[in-house]
Amino acid sequence: MSGAVPSTPVVHKGMPRSKRGAAGSRAPIWFIAPALTAYAAIVLVPNFQGLGFSVTDWDGFGRDWSLVGFDNFAGLVGDRNTLRAVGNTILLTAIVTVGQNLVGLLLALGLHSQVKSRYVLRLVFFLPVVLTPIVAGFLWKYLLAPTGTVNQVLEAIGLGALQQNWLGDPDIAIYSICVAIIWQGAGYSMVIYLAGLQGVPEDTLEAAALDGAGPIRRTVSVVIPLINGAIVVNVLLTLISGLKQFDTVFAMTEGGPSGSTETMATIVYKTAFTLLEYPTALAQGVVLTVIVGVLAFAQYRLTQRKALA
Repeated sequence: MSGAVPSTPVVHKGMPRSKRGAAGSRAPIWFIAPALTAYAAIVLVPNFQGLGFSVTDWDGFGRDWSLVGFDNFAGLVGDRNTLRAVGNTILLTAIVTVGQNLVGLLLALGLHSQVKSRYVLRLVFFLPVVLTPIVAGFLWKYLLAPTGTVNQVLEAIGLGALQQNWLGDPDIAIYSICVAIIWQGAGYSMVIYLAGLQGVPEDTLEAAALDGAGPIRRTVSVVIPLINGAIVVNVLLTLISGLKQFDTVFAMTEGGPSGSTETMATIVYKTAFTLLEYPTALAQGVVLTVIVGVLAFAQYRLTQRKALA
């Protein structure tokens, strides 16, 4: 008996050619048009308006204004309050960036283990992130008050000599604010580092252990290079967040005492809505926007390069 003849697939001549896969296609522009419109109305248009009015003498109320060129920006160079705010912003950003990333990394390393309560501890350390910065600021303002919880605890354990006017002393107020910001943001950094640690191969760590590398050596020489992407993202996010810091600072000290905790964000607010010097406030806002924008672009480029590597 002769073998069965394999059937030949029928091809319809009128059938259109298959289109490219979803990965190679582009979404129609009208899919993202609503989001682009909202973004332009809420972000782009006000920013460009602020940039335009920053080179005028507009008082913020009337319709009359005239061009003054870069006089508003030139005035910032000799403005003592602005220069102090810039210095405070840089100091706060540097401390928060280092501290938050260090604490977040240590928490991630400690909870990326077989500890039975690791999931509960992750939740506990992440809870401060859920609070809004203004609430966290008022909470720490109460804790660090002269008669607050921190000083009471120090007194109770026999360390009364360490009691301080944490938010009233110009020499230590900004460092107290940094502690509050790090406390709230460390959980956020921890989550990003935990995501990076999930991608570290176990066999690589085992091979390093067999070669005689201890826990610290494995962390420094193996783990940290392998989570470089998470480190880049965390550092740049904390940098940008520190430069824009307003809520926590304003809730805790409102820029005081004597301007020792004034940041670029708080001084823009005060210049505009307390002193009613809108041209100067707009110039300060433009400077802050440029700094944040440059770092945001750097973040995008670095993370994109890491993703393509």
